[in-house]
Amino acid sequence: MMRIVVIVLLAANALFFMWSQGWLDTVTGLPAQAGREPQRLAAQQHPERIQPLAASAVAALARRSCLELGPLDGDAALAGAQAALRGLGIAELQTRSAQQPGEWAVATIRLADPEFRARKEATYKQLRLNYDLLEGMPAEQPSFVFTRHASKDAAEAQIEAFGKRGMKGLRVLALKPTQARHTLVFQADGLQTERLKASKDAALAAVIKACAAAPAASSASAG
Repeated sequence: MMRIVVIVLLAANALFFMWSQGWLDTVTGLPAQAGREPQRLAAQQHPERIQPLAASAVAALARRSCLELGPLDGDAALAGAQAALRGLGIAELQTRSAQQPGEWAVATIRLADPEFRARKEATYKQLRLNYDLLEGMPAEQPSFVFTRHASKDAAEAQIEAFGKRGMKGLRVLALKPTQARHTLVFQADGLQTERLKASKDAALAAVIKACAAAPAASSASAG
């Protein structure tokens, strides 16, 4: 009999310990911490930490101005600037975008062999063709660039024209891809404007200036 009593007491103690730790709150419906409500203590305000705003800060909050941030080249730069502005409490953002044309070149194949390159140069001079040495693309050098175009189709058409003159070994190189260029337009108070000017966030490195014209409310978006 005593053995049963001891087992019951041990089981009761174990259950009480589990309940006191909050492990059985969802099972019993009786939260162990309900009487003390520590979550309310954690969320309470601290009036001693509240500082009244200075008159200059109140005046700065009242000042609102329309600002433009840009240009932002590409969607990644746009997303970074949007996140940085929202971090400063600026949520109403209007995005103005324009597509920037790319650049394609008609160029030779790589002329790694010096003798072959010299023969090619002699041929081009005989044909009175102007060309430049390709720059900025180490993996494609040395190569000569003959013409530059705003579209790939135009570059391919030029290669076909060169082919009729007996020129071979030419290719189309994408020098600059087509990409979107964005400008963000938003309203900011005086304090937000000061934070923007002092920010060292790389996403806000683009030029910030006053709006050329106030953004239309109907076209504003959160991006």
